[in-house]
Amino acid sequence: MSAHGDHTVERLAFWGIPLSFGVMGLKLVAWYVTGSVALLSDGLESTVNVVAAFIAYFVIRYAKRPPDEDHQFGHYKAEYISAVLEGVLIVVAALLIIQEAVGALRAPQLLEAPVLGLAINAAAGVINAVWATILIRVGKTHRSVALTADGHHIMSDVVTSAGVFVGLVGAVATGYAILDPVLAILVALNILYQGWKVISHSVSGLMDRAIEPEEEEALKKAIADNAMGSLGAHGLKSRRAGPAAFIDFDLVVPAAMTVGEAHRICDRLEDAIGKVVAGAVTNIHVEPESEKAHGVRIAVERKAK
Repeated sequence: MSAHGDHTVERLAFWGIPLSFGVMGLKLVAWYVTGSVALLSDGLESTVNVVAAFIAYFVIRYAKRPPDEDHQFGHYKAEYISAVLEGVLIVVAALLIIQEAVGALRAPQLLEAPVLGLAINAAAGVINAVWATILIRVGKTHRSVALTADGHHIMSDVVTSAGVFVGLVGAVATGYAILDPVLAILVALNILYQGWKVISHSVSGLMDRAIEPEEEEALKKAIADNAMGSLGAHGLKSRRAGPAAFIDFDLVVPAAMTVGEAHRICDRLEDAIGKVVAGAVTNIHVEPESEKAHGVRIAVERKAK
């Protein structure tokens, strides 16, 4: 990630804190004026957004720290920890919502001041939709796992708010008060699903998942097209850690090739790889042709003279 990208991600994470407080305040006001348990459930999810915004901001600041003696590959994986924590908080919020909704099922009540409450909640939903879109777009562009997870979480909140709005309009129109707690339970189930997705994706990152298949194909082509002078490459391995992608492979060269010549090929390969794999940190092991190859061999593109 570039210095500009670092600044952009950190700045968005910071502004997510006051914005999440504002949206939570709007949703709780909507619940207060209506007494709706579905709107309360929507507001409870927003309290999780506040906690998640704080976590994301401080973790993003920590993750961008340069490598040190104790963390020689950098601090990138801190973002995955943030995303896991956010997923756990989402699940906790869903369980709290179910608890409130089950209690309301025993004595459902019609909404008070429904128009005002729904209007306030709708305004909060629009703010969240715009903000979530920005977070997801910037998070994917700069490969910030924490920012992207935060954006997806807020977008699930938007879906929740839309469902609550439609359902409560139906409850008011039909007079069926039980639709309110039933809707809250459906909202909670959706939140549980979103929490599971955030946790599973983050755990996958913590387990050193390889780069995406399309990135790997571009990587192999970059090696084949830019390893002229060598005899080929093999043993390609990769792992993604937030914005960084660690890439290792063996480069086979003629036994008589000098260190300087081999080094020039490696420099050319590192430059080419950096153009096709974002955040690439490349480690190339040079070995003579007499060594036994391991793993899939990548043939070198032969240029016509």
